Amino acid sequence: MDRREFVRVSAATTAFAAWGRSSGAAIWSEECPCKEMTAAQFHAARKFVVTQQGRIAYLDIGEGPTALFLHGFPLNSFQWRGAIPLLSLMRRCIAPDFLALGYTEVAKGQSVAPQGQVAMLAALLDKLSISKVDIVASDSGGAIAQLFITHFPDRVNSLLLTNCDTERDSPPRAVLPVIELGRTGKFADEWIGRWLADKDAARSDTGLGGQCYMNPSRLSDETIDTYLAPLVKSPARKALTNAYAVALAPNPLQGIEASLKRCYVATRIVWGTGDTIFSTADADYLAHTVANSLGVRMVPGAKLFFPEELPELIVEEARFLWSL
Repeated sequence: MDRREFVRVSAATTAFAAWGRSSGAAIWSEECPCKEMTAAQFHAARKFVVTQQGRIAYLDIGEGPTALFLHGFPLNSFQWRGAIPLLSLMRRCIAPDFLALGYTEVAKGQSVAPQGQVAMLAALLDKLSISKVDIVASDSGGAIAQLFITHFPDRVNSLLLTNCDTERDSPPRAVLPVIELGRTGKFADEWIGRWLADKDAARSDTGLGGQCYMNPSRLSDETIDTYLAPLVKSPARKALTNAYAVALAPNPLQGIEASLKRCYVATRIVWGTGDTIFSTADADYLAHTVANSLGVRMVPGAKLFFPEELPELIVEEARFLWSL
């Protein structure tokens, strides 16, 4: 580490420690310098910026070059609570909540389809005067990341993808019932509302926990509330939640392969082999399609939301990618 890097990391370390103290919970110690962000810290750290697409909720922690974290569905930026504390020692970490998810407030008449999400991200970065980012993305956030780099290749330094959509598998078969329920206006109540009211159901084999987590107990009551409560807090939010599900079809990545083959953004793929929604074949497809692929790391037994359970893997792979 050269002197300039040392000074920057030291400044980020001091800033993160100060933020942790101001948020009312101890996160800093010599034994464990950056612990996982709590829900209270997450809510305290949230910022908002107004764009044409709405009032965008986001985290902004750390200093230096910018890393942009894109979460999955039906989650929000709390998904990155384990990785950001450590990666904020190297980067300014920006983690927005997508339109119709989390704590973002959507402008009237604004589309929440993937193309609209891409426009929101560009507007957010413009508002924050950020020209280039390293992207870390998961699940449907990975689809939006692929669209972003094909629209704005000059704004992306690198891309770290975990289990997510690909052109040949979007939307995946397992998500089709969700889309159909969204079309009938029932997804928000029958899935999200039910899981919020019955946390054990959320952690069951057929719930969010059983479907997407290696260890469903990881999905605490507090975590479920942080993810799901905003999605059903009013009839208007329920309608947006259903709209997000509906917008997953038709395939938003249709025709993107040719652009990815011309995209020289350094791309690393980290894939959980226990995922029942996205196949390991999707990882191989991405690795052979993106022009500047740095290969695939398979994570045995990991399910869709393993970045939340194994943040140390995200930290390790991001550090590798950003050191190149």
